[in-house]
Amino acid sequence: MKDKLILPIAFCLFSFSLCLLPPPTFSDSRAGEIRKIYWWVVGSIAFSHAAELKEIQERGYLMVAVKDNLRPLGFTDASGKLQGLEIDLARRLAAEILGKPDAVRLQPVANRDRISVVLEGKVDLTIARVTATSSRDRLVNFSLPYYLDGTALVTKDASLQKLDDVQNQKIAVLKGSDTISQVRFIIPQVELVGVDSYEEARSLLESGGASAFAADASVLTGWVQEYPQYRLLSVRLSGLPLAVVMPKGLQYDSLRQRVNDAIARWKAEGWLQERIKYWGLPQSDTPRFQTR
Repeated sequence: MKDKLILPIAFCLFSFSLCLLPPPTFSDSRAGEIRKIYWWVVGSIAFSHAAELKEIQERGYLMVAVKDNLRPLGFTDASGKLQGLEIDLARRLAAEILGKPDAVRLQPVANRDRISVVLEGKVDLTIARVTATSSRDRLVNFSLPYYLDGTALVTKDASLQKLDDVQNQKIAVLKGSDTISQVRFIIPQVELVGVDSYEEARSLLESGGASAFAADASVLTGWVQEYPQYRLLSVRLSGLPLAVVMPKGLQYDSLRQRVNDAIARWKAEGWLQERIKYWGLPQSDTPRFQTR
């Protein structure tokens, strides 16, 4: 009975909150934007339903959103099969919950849809390089972190070994990314060169227009694996916890507990560290900001 009342009550609360918002005017369009967000959330709550643990077990398979173009976390190999650390996690979770590693349906997802597919009940979980942030935590729940990502530097210049060596050099960064503020804070003496894509960054480094490229360590690991003439500096400029995205609500406590228990056990047993090493990802547990 309680479960049947959850959706109607949530719908009424959101609708009531929406009515309290001021009408948008030509001088204040923000209220209109807030209304759009509220209607989207109300629609998600009213017309979608994420599966609980019991439903998943009765169904017989786990549905997980993953990346298919982000080596080494989730990518399609030469034979057309999905591979990577996050693919390993999805299959291992299927084994934990359903007893079989192949009892999982992997759904490639665009970055913009990683959260919404969970909110809309299209998948049970998302494991697609999602960083656990306070703003996202208002919409979904996160598992214990399975990997600490963060900003790193890639270069093919042998003279660059530590952050002191990077001072006064030109560093490529993606335009509009959080990396810009991180680099400016940690190594303020560098000259930043904005690029629109990873391919443009590589072209810039190849032409000598920049000495290094700053971006996410997990993504740059795939870069180095594809272009072995490059290497990652051992210093990390920030720490970003990657976690499994799960639906929010008391009815999903059993699922969350099962996922968290599994991740904690994999860490204690060393399996998670072994897979991180296997995929060539940096194994730094904490970001390091030392310049010497």
